[in-house]
Amino acid sequence: MNVFKSFRDSIVAALGDMAQAGQLADGLDYTRVSAEPPRERSHGDIATNAAMVLAKQAGQKPRDLAENLAARLRDLPSVEKVEIAGPGFINVALDSDVWRGCLRDILKSGTRYGDSTIGAGQTVNVEFVSANPTGPLTVGHARGAVVGDALASLIAKAGYKVIREYYINDAGAQVDVLARSAYLRYREALGEDIGEIPEGLYPGEYLKDVGKALAARDGRKWLEASEEAWLPEVRRFAIDALMDLVRQNLAALGVRHDVFSSERSLVENGGVEAAIKTLKDRGLVYVGVLEPPKGKKPDDWEPVPLTLFRATDFGDDVDRPLLKSDGSLTYFANDIAYHLYKFNRGGRTMINVWGADHGGYVKRMQAAVSALTGGEGVLDVKICQLVKLMRGGEMVKMSKRSGNFVTLQEVIDEVGKDVVRFIMLTRKNDATLDFDLENVLEKSRDNPVFYVNYAHARSRSVAREAAQVFSGLALDDVSLASSDLKLLTDSGELAVMKLLAEWPRLVESAAEAHEPHRVAFYLYDLAAAFHGLWHSGNDNAHLRFIRPGEPELTQARLALVRSVAVVIASGLEVFGVEPAEEMH
Repeated sequence: MNVFKSFRDSIVAALGDMAQAGQLADGLDYTRVSAEPPRERSHGDIATNAAMVLAKQAGQKPRDLAENLAARLRDLPSVEKVEIAGPGFINVALDSDVWRGCLRDILKSGTRYGDSTIGAGQTVNVEFVSANPTGPLTVGHARGAVVGDALASLIAKAGYKVIREYYINDAGAQVDVLARSAYLRYREALGEDIGEIPEGLYPGEYLKDVGKALAARDGRKWLEASEEAWLPEVRRFAIDALMDLVRQNLAALGVRHDVFSSERSLVENGGVEAAIKTLKDRGLVYVGVLEPPKGKKPDDWEPVPLTLFRATDFGDDVDRPLLKSDGSLTYFANDIAYHLYKFNRGGRTMINVWGADHGGYVKRMQAAVSALTGGEGVLDVKICQLVKLMRGGEMVKMSKRSGNFVTLQEVIDEVGKDVVRFIMLTRKNDATLDFDLENVLEKSRDNPVFYVNYAHARSRSVAREAAQVFSGLALDDVSLASSDLKLLTDSGELAVMKLLAEWPRLVESAAEAHEPHRVAFYLYDLAAAFHGLWHSGNDNAHLRFIRPGEPELTQARLALVRSVAVVIASGLEVFGVEPAEEMH
């Protein structure tokens, strides 16, 4: 149960009663009425802005409206105390049984606790990674991969139907460069001395495997052929080989995609022409001349007529070219066709997870989506800033195998996929992330992945110890849910229960904001509260989880301990991280 959503329903019902009693006008808009944890815990359990946001509509002073609403809230059986703060904010303290009831919900629901129906089965397309198929994935790609995958899981937990998609950029100049680079390695595999890799080609040694595989399949078939003959076939072979490597990298990280879409197929099947026609039919394409770029002097600028999309009609800074001066398609034209393709497949809401170098591309794509879909499509772009890979505070040198970057697989091999996944979510996506290969393995409070997993492992250790001390005590989830939870009266215990009760609200708010990092912050806070409770037991024997000779109290405390483990596991499930049963 979402305690805060449930109490908001009670607030709205009370407002309805006030309207019936003539204390409030009928037909007010309650959309902005909230019920959430107060910023200061000492102010109570739930704060509502109802009087503040409704006063103007109602033609009343906020304080007067708050007094009438507070009087009705005090009559609710779950309410212990109601206070009015400032000009009309209302703070509510709930009866402790509300929080004990959340423990029962957790134990009955398991990791499904926090699941929501706010998505109502609506389809959301999450496109992430989409790295050019020109090499193995890097540690930089890892961040987008984890953010996209965790975001998809979070949105699914909130009741949406999620499609995880990878857009293969297999058209354009970069894959021709890949083909020429692979062809060079193909010649090398057949015994030729290729010397230094020419500037402009990909130098990474990973292409040696591609060259050897091509030589094994085709022998000397392409050695004397013209580039016109071998380029399409080598390009296709190299793209397939590199995409296989990408899939291996993603699998090692625990990331999966439902759909892989090809840019080349979209172009060859007429998708780009269809998208441009859609814009033309809506009067959104014209031939014109763009203003010179900022910083260009007039004598440096040659005005060229271009086929332009009226992006400024939809919030962009300038209109955008669809065709180059030579009549060929721009990358932007291909990208708008791809988004129309996604929309036509049933994805009204689209989320793209992009790298830091795509920040300037956001407005034009959002403008294109709005134009193509008549305002029905929604595009949210999450920009992932850079990852600084370090070791003991020093920047890590580049990889020999890849040529000029550190591969994702190398990092996974060193620290493990779960560490990579969790650490990538400990900062908001648009903030730079420091990833220190030594620090992420430290066993300290400063290492969030250890600290959270230690809380789960500690809770499981308590359960194992309790089973030994009370060999006949029922400690399964059903039995714990039916234990006498009224024995849980300590302020620290109640604080942990209240934090556990926030998980369903956190899932919904983080899913709606498209911010999976909120889960990491929440899990850290929960782990800290649980560890604090543990240490309280060390200082005061009466507060220990296991009380020899007091089976009922022990069982009630084990219900709390188990609930912490369940919610941590639920959060780690969103992250694709396996909760630790014990720590070594």
